Amino acid sequence: MSKEAPSRIFAVKTTGGQERIVANFIATRVLLKEKRVHSILVLDSLKGYVFLEADNVQIVNEVISGFKHVKSSVPGIIQFSDIERFLITKPIISELDIGDIVEVIAGPFKGMRAKINRIEEAKSEVTVILLDAPYQLPVTIDANYLKIIQKVSKT
Repeated sequence: MSKEAPSRIFAVKTTGGQERIVANFIATRVLLKEKRVHSILVLDSLKGYVFLEADNVQIVNEVISGFKHVKSSVPGIIQFSDIERFLITKPIISELDIGDIVEVIAGPFKGMRAKINRIEEAKSEVTVILLDAPYQLPVTIDANYLKIIQKVSKT
């Protein structure tokens, strides 16, 4: 029975916006050179980095060498807990509170700021009062169309 070395997660710094190209390049090189890279991860929310799961840093350095969009290998091992928050997304409705200032990011009111008046978690809908309108206009919007700008202070 052979004992395999535990795989570790390594980060590679890339040119911003070129993460997918670098990941495809690494995947091709892994297949051609038959290197032991278990997974390649590109996070949309974390620009400029590609994460590789491999047995050691030498394998990572071999598969990234010579590619113009790769800046460097980040020294050290990345803990899974460091990138876990990027993988697990919480629904936006769980982060919203009455009184928060939000921006509408989709729909007919896109770009307008609003204050949360009522939250209906079951329907994932939020009733807001538009701040950019000349008069108070309550509107019910899907919670996924909102981005928090300012949280209400809880004192």
